[in-house]
Amino acid sequence: MAIAPHESTDAIAHELAGWAVGIEPGAGDLDLARRALVDTIAVTLAALDDPAAAWTDGLPAALRWAAVGHVLDFDDLHIPSTTHISVVCVPATLSAGGGGREYLAAAGVMARLGTALGWNHYTQGWHTTATVGAISAAVAAGLSFGLDSEGIATAMAHAVPAAGGVRQAFGTAGKSIQVGFAAQAGVRAAGLAAAGATADPRAVGEWFRLVGGRMSPHVEGPIIPDGLGLKLHPCCYALQRPIAAVRSLGSLSVDDIARIRVHTPNSAVLPLIHNFPSSGLEGKFSLNYGIAAALLDGFPDIGSFTDPAVQRPEVRSILDRVSLVAEPVGEGVLDGDCTVVVELRDGSQLEAVVDLPVGHPRRPASVADFEAKVRGCVGDERAAEILNLDWVSAAALLQRHLPGGGN
Repeated sequence: MAIAPHESTDAIAHELAGWAVGIEPGAGDLDLARRALVDTIAVTLAALDDPAAAWTDGLPAALRWAAVGHVLDFDDLHIPSTTHISVVCVPATLSAGGGGREYLAAAGVMARLGTALGWNHYTQGWHTTATVGAISAAVAAGLSFGLDSEGIATAMAHAVPAAGGVRQAFGTAGKSIQVGFAAQAGVRAAGLAAAGATADPRAVGEWFRLVGGRMSPHVEGPIIPDGLGLKLHPCCYALQRPIAAVRSLGSLSVDDIARIRVHTPNSAVLPLIHNFPSSGLEGKFSLNYGIAAALLDGFPDIGSFTDPAVQRPEVRSILDRVSLVAEPVGEGVLDGDCTVVVELRDGSQLEAVVDLPVGHPRRPASVADFEAKVRGCVGDERAAEILNLDWVSAAALLQRHLPGGGN
């Protein structure tokens, strides 16, 4: 229920910390955690040659692993909270020596805090992954360090000063860097709490109120309510439906296309802030380019979202033919559905409607889809190794490829 003006938010940290300490994951929860682990490691390894790996050299492990893991925008998403849960919670867990249970507790806190902040928090310009990520990472690290519920609440409070991040960073390296900052802030906060540094857990409730929290987090339900959305294309989740719609129309000759109209609620394209991108990072947040990549590449992959791919001469002519018809409604990037209408030069038109992309928890990707994604990230030779990782071997692998520096 909504928070009344007189209602206190003082207990938020204690309630979430107590829940996190007391969770009892089932086999399904642990399976989801391991898929999140494998997916996060795969997309991180796929970005080893990205400049983000060099920019973060010498920085703490959680920061580096999260930043590099998020730079391709290929990591999973919790749809109700609009948060990239795993790319924060997996690095924080691994860098602190934790495993599946610690990840799940942090993921559950992140899902609940983000959902409680609601769509309004996102529309105000906040990047929810970063704002709730720091506090959630403190849960992962705090449990990994053996803190009790009071210690976890204290760690969450120590993470509050770092609980920020804005959507204006989308399309730049700043997006993945601020996610890295969130992950490391949580680990640092948990370390301070473990060392005995005091903090007032009521700071979490005060922060929650200041950033627009209107619904108190609820601790009932599954550990990760509504599951996690798996991406099949390395770009903003808001592009997954338009790409799927274009792909469903089959192979089309670009020369035969007169115009392309995309009909969808305004909320479903809110993150897509670059109509005419000039870089691969901007292309990941461009409705026009997502359509172009689907037409030109068939199945947009990592190579579709590089600077040279976005700067292809044939791209611009497609960008100019894409128009958006957005209804001024909606809450969330999957509100309503997405209709793509392709008008051909001969006067005919083709239409495709997509409500949920493959990979959504209610339209899950197949095992074959997931394994194909992993192979696309790490290559055929390494796929089996990555698919069989556990939490200990994953931490060792990341430390080998992306060694973390000091705190």
